[in-house]
Amino acid sequence: MLKRNALALAASLVLIAAVAQAGTLDQVKKRGYLVCGSNPGLAGFGLPDDKGNWVGLDVDFCRAVAAAIFNDAGKVKFLPLSAKDRFTALQSGEVDVLAHNTTWTLSREVGQGFLFTGINYYDGQGFMVRRKLNLTSALELSGASVCVQQGTTTELNLADFFRGNNMTYEPVNFATADEARKAYDSGRCDAYTTDSSGLYAERPKLANPDDSVILPEIISKEPLGPVVRQGDDQWFNLVKWVNFAMIDAEELGVTSKNVDEKTKSEHPEIKRLLGLEGNFGEALGLTGDWAYRIVKFVGNYGESFDRNLGEGSSLKIKRGVNALWTKGGLHYAPPIR
Repeated sequence: MLKRNALALAASLVLIAAVAQAGTLDQVKKRGYLVCGSNPGLAGFGLPDDKGNWVGLDVDFCRAVAAAIFNDAGKVKFLPLSAKDRFTALQSGEVDVLAHNTTWTLSREVGQGFLFTGINYYDGQGFMVRRKLNLTSALELSGASVCVQQGTTTELNLADFFRGNNMTYEPVNFATADEARKAYDSGRCDAYTTDSSGLYAERPKLANPDDSVILPEIISKEPLGPVVRQGDDQWFNLVKWVNFAMIDAEELGVTSKNVDEKTKSEHPEIKRLLGLEGNFGEALGLTGDWAYRIVKFVGNYGESFDRNLGEGSSLKIKRGVNALWTKGGLHYAPPIR
């Protein structure tokens, strides 16, 4: 009897927790704006510009969610979070969604009660070293000191790489990427490691950027994407399909510049995307033109990539695996139908 009561109590607590976490969309609508957990300062992903306006790939994603909900991409508050604090903020409900160049792993979903809503950037970890060391491979780093940000998969991958190659190293840990990069720049470490995109974003901040090179090895898979709490299927679906809509829009050739013209299209997939056919928006708890709003106010995935990371940005990162599947990349979204 006691065992049955204990099991019943445990089941009730799980149900209460699930109910308590439900209704994020209603809470966001009532509040009047989205709260997005963001990187405190990573060029290309999340960074305030010289006027205090947040810009970046992850910033655009949160603006797209706000546009889908409010018909206003500006109705979002960005909460800058360190890598160490980002999950606590999401668990506590301090943020509605985490868009923080966060790597999708099994333990983060199963062990911490999160759900990744998709991948908005395919990345991998690399190393940056001083040119004067004349290194051509990360396999020549045995015995090196390496600056790394703590509380990240980067820290774990670093240990795996050196252990797997029977090499020794000295990790020098820092709370933020900014601190790790500054320590490398001051000469405290022989190398600096983070995601490859992060290396390209941080190198221009060095006192002498041309004095450092990025080694060719990519030592990990780092699928980056937005994260929500478990227990609210409606919110999970909404955030997931915002990402898919941006990818589908690029594939269909619908951009922020031609979206109004595309509303006259007879192409069935475009009609469904823009809410001219079907009730897909209502199924997500939104209006029928939810994806039109995203593209109109933020753009498709390709537009966001180009202005934040690609040829329209200072980083000039090639699309590579982040191209659409139709162009040799990995981005592939289910159809809206």
